[in-house]
Amino acid sequence: MLSSEEEEQLKQACIQAKSNSYSPYSKFRVGASFLFSNGEIVKGANVENASYPAGICAERSAITIAVNQGLLATESIKAVGVTSDTDNVVSPCGICRQTIREFANLDTPIYMWTSSGAVTVRTLEELLPLSFGPDNLA
Repeated sequence: MLSSEEEEQLKQACIQAKSNSYSPYSKFRVGASFLFSNGEIVKGANVENASYPAGICAERSAITIAVNQGLLATESIKAVGVTSDTDNVVSPCGICRQTIREFANLDTPIYMWTSSGAVTVRTLEELLPLSFGPDNLA
């Protein structure tokens, strides 16, 4: 688990990322952040498209940024954070869980904040049990 300082940094990064959301159709803003083993945080926001399937979720947006920065080649994901504008817990969708699985360990904690700041934490394995990942292809 994270220190209280790391958790607060992850949360604030999610909130900042959410403000960059491009969600003119659903009005459902989501911000995600990934804390890496070197302390760096990468943020992502959901980006919608008039052709709905062409949109990208906040979590996959952040992973795409991390891949393009070369960060995932040298650092491991220490924790994931997600938030939205609702007072219900919003967890990564199925495709995001599978994408996170590609790059994170099963024991990686995923912090999910409501708009009021309440947090729920689950490991990737709890959100994606009996998952299929890179180790299944080795």
